[in-house]
Amino acid sequence: MALTREEVEKVAHLARLALTEAELTEYQGQLSAVLEYAEMLNELDLSTVETTAHAVARDNVYRDDIVEPSLALEDVLYNAAKQQQDQFLIQPVLTD
Repeated sequence: MALTREEVEKVAHLARLALTEAELTEYQGQLSAVLEYAEMLNELDLSTVETTAHAVARDNVYRDDIVEPSLALEDVLYNAAKQQQDQFLIQPVLTD
């Protein structure tokens, strides 16, 4: 699959690349060669290959969700530099 010069210019524009005339010509040949090489994959018979999302099977390992008592509010706020209404009081990050 040979790319046209316009397609290479569009890809360069999308990639925010300012290419010279020489670079456009060079990349047109290189990108076309890459696509032609990748096109060889279409020749493979994949009818017996099962579709997968990952090359290796992945299983999540979960632990049991056990309800446990949390810390007392006084313990949580013990080292807070500032607190207000049982919450940490911090300096605003975004201001108007």
